[in-house]
Parts: sequence; structure tokens; C-alpha cells
Amino acid sequence: MNLIKSTGTFSFFTLISRISGYLRDILIAIYLGAGPIADAFFVAFRIPNTFRRLFSEGTFNAAFVPSYKSELNKGKKIGEKFANNVLNILIVSLLTIVFIIEIFMPLFVSIIAPGFKANSEKIELAITLTRITFPFLFLVSLSSFFSAILNSHNKFAAASATPIILNILLIIVLFFGKVLSDKLVYFISYTVTFAGLIQLLFLIFFVKKYFIPKISFKFNYNSRIKLFFNKLFPSIFSSGVTQINILIGTIIASFQANAVSYLYYADRIYQINLAVAGIAIGTVLLPNLSKYIDNKNNKKIKLIQNKSLELSLFLSLPATAALLVASTEITSALFGYGSFDQLSVQNTSAALFYFAMGMPAFAFIKVFSSFLFARHNTKTPFYFSLLSVLINIFISIYFFSSIGFIIIPIATTISSWINSFLLLFYLMKKNYFSFNEIFLFKVLNITCLSIFSAFVFYQLIKFFSYYLIYESEIKLLVIVLLVILTLIIYIITSIMTKAFKISDIKLKY
Repeated sequence: MNLIKSTGTFSFFTLISRISGYLRDILIAIYLGAGPIADAFFVAFRIPNTFRRLFSEGTFNAAFVPSYKSELNKGKKIGEKFANNVLNILIVSLLTIVFIIEIFMPLFVSIIAPGFKANSEKIELAITLTRITFPFLFLVSLSSFFSAILNSHNKFAAASATPIILNILLIIVLFFGKVLSDKLVYFISYTVTFAGLIQLLFLIFFVKKYFIPKISFKFNYNSRIKLFFNKLFPSIFSSGVTQINILIGTIIASFQANAVSYLYYADRIYQINLAVAGIAIGTVLLPNLSKYIDNKNNKKIKLIQNKSLELSLFLSLPATAALLVASTEITSALFGYGSFDQLSVQNTSAALFYFAMGMPAFAFIKVFSSFLFARHNTKTPFYFSLLSVLINIFISIYFFSSIGFIIIPIATTISSWINSFLLLFYLMKKNYFSFNEIFLFKVLNITCLSIFSAFVFYQLIKFFSYYLIYESEIKLLVIVLLVILTLIIYIITSIMTKAFKISDIKLKY
């Protein structure tokens, strides 16, 4: 496997997914803005979408890939039997969860959006919309299972391209926003669930070359299956800790008008980079790192771990710097249209600024957790993540009354940095990870280049500021061109200073 090429494949489709997701969200911003209807939809969409991220963005892989590959090494039939047992248990468990929550949806929505109870129309709408979107949880979780099968065979394209289906279908419906008017929010909710079904069928088509699913309610809950599920639940919590923190933030933010929407839009912007710098790298390195650990190939283990961390820094630091110097201009250019007014831009950009401070930590958590998941250790990341969530809850609740919703991205960032440092210290203490001789030089090089690129980007923003005001009709085109220009400068200077080597693209890991 080539880490950079495989990450590039995964990142390409993930980036297309994020861009199409942005087009989806800009249409939502135009038609729904950041008002009560938008808040209700984002709560309804946040729950199944959070589970999508928890299951699909490397989390299910973390438990499944090492276990499945170990079973495959014993023989294809043994691997298939293990996978089918997992699949059938998932089907029964997920159907039960969806059925129970659909029945008790009013109570469920009251728990995840307690601030909505003060507005009867708002909470009733949220209950209705969540009932419509909730089956997506079942469909997308099964999709994650088939994605993990493909990833286990080092096939990343189809799995990373799957979320594009949801975005395309939502965009098509949103184009009829004016015609649908007040019914639009219901149509896009139904589209979420329908897209989940299409995504599942899409993955089944691609996975049949490697695995034939056999549905049976007579599954065998043996010791290997029990061990897998014992690893799965801690891995869901630990690998998805950033999403859990954001979900908790949504619950707390429901007490402030429009805050749920501000956090949603800010989350959408920084997730574009996180998908590449953390999720893609963590997903791609896991299969081969698991193999090298099983084979006790310490030289390869050290190489792939250092290279993955280096690549994560190379991708996350410049994006962090860019968001810190131009969060307002970026938010305005991306979402400042229609019902999304200047106050919405101001509040969303403030949330984005503090989320940006935690972006490297969000990526490190994904990468460091993968180092432990490859060793079949999901409990340690779980404990650190639990501590992180508790810190996040304490900070958010303690300061919410005095600071408001802006404490939520601050708390998420602080707790994520604590989590990432705890993971690093544990890895080093256990001798699971050590920096190679050139790593510190690489970090210094990447940091300096990121600061330089941010300075260039800031100067460009100042020079073209007239074209980036809220009222400008070409602000999106201008910001995209400035980002591309800055990215080209960053890549060229990286090659010149050897922060990035073209030869690494051909290097096998």
C-alpha cells in the first residue's frame, strides 16, 4: 500500500463529498437561514448524521478491520462467517433501536434538544422531522459495515464516495425550494432517509466481489463476535469523540435561539479539512498497520506511524492558520446569502474561529486512536475520550449562562487537545510510538510554512477586501481563487524546503 496515494484516493472522494455537502448547505442557508425551522431540521438531521460520522468515518473500521483481517488470515470462509455474524447482529440491534426510539420520539427529542420545550411549535416540528430522518441511522450503519469490508481489502474509493449520493439528492430537492415553500423542510427530511437506502444498495453492489451477505436471524454469538462488540462500543465513543462533543454542544445550544444553526454551519466548514487530515489518514493506515503489528515489523510500524502523523500536520496546520485569519470572510463567502444575514455570519464565524483552534487536535485524535485500534486496544482511547467529554460538558455548562453558545466550540477545542496529548503520552509510555530522527525538523518546517501561507492569505484577503464584503456578488469566487492561490504557494514552498517530497508519492508503506 502507498499511504499518500491511498489517502489521496480517499481524500479526493471525501473532498467531493464535502464540497457537494457545502452546496447542499448553502441552499439550506438560503431557504432556511438560521431561524427556528432551521434549528428544528438541524436537530433532526444531526442525530442520524452524527451516527453516520460515528460509524462511517473510521470508527466502525477501528474495531472491525483488525478483527476481520485476523479472521481472513485463517481462511476466506472463516472471514465470511465472522462478517455475516456481525452483519446479522447489527441488523437486529439497529432495527430494535430505531423501532423503540420512533415510539418514544417526543421523549428522545426533549433529551437531545431540551431548550426547544419552551417553544411548542418548534419542538413538535423537531419531533416530526426526526421521526422522518431517523431510519437513516439503520441504513447508514449497515453502509458502514460494507464500507469496512471494502477498506479491509484496501479498496477506499466506493466507500468514500458514498456520502456524495446524499448530497446530490438533497441538492436536487433544494433546487425546488421556492416551489415547495413551507413543505421544503419535510421533503428534504424524507430525502435523507431515501438517500440512506440508495447508499446501502450502492455499497452492496461494490462489495459483492469480496463478500456475499447472508441474512439470517440464527447468528452465532461466539467468543470472537463477543470480543468484536466489546471493542466496537469503546471505539465508537473514542474515535467519534469530536462528534459526541458537538452533539453535546447541540443539546446545550438548544437553549439559545438560532445557536444550533450557527454551530452546524461552523462545523460544516472545518469538517472539510478534518475529513482529509484526520479521517482519511486514520482510515487508510489502519489495515496495513494492523498487518505490520501482527507480523511484528517494527521498522514498518515506526515508518507508517511517523509518516501518517507528518501528513496529518501537513494538511491540518495550514488550514487551521487560514481559518484563524479569515473566519469571517470565509463564512460570509460560503453561507452569506438569502436568509443567512450578517448577524448569522458574525456568530457562525466566531464559532468557526474557536473550532479552528482545535483542528489539529481533532485530526491527531483520529490518527493516534488508529495506532491503538490496530493493536486491538479500544478501551484506552475510550477512557481518554470519556474524560474529554466530561471536561467538555463541565466547561460548556459552567460558562454557558455568562458567555453563551460560543463557549461550546471553546470547550470542544480544549477537551480535544487534552484528549490528543493523553493519547500521545500513553503511546510513548507503552513504546507503541516514537518520533523518528527527522520528525521535529519536519514539524518546524511545516509550522513555518503554515505561518507564511497564512500571512500571504491574510494579505490577499486585505487586498481584495472590497470584493469580500457581505453584499458582494462574487465573494465566493474570490475566496475560492484566493484559497487556491495560497494552496499553490504552500505546495511549491513545501517542495522547495523539502517539507513534502514528490518521491513520497511512490513510496510503499
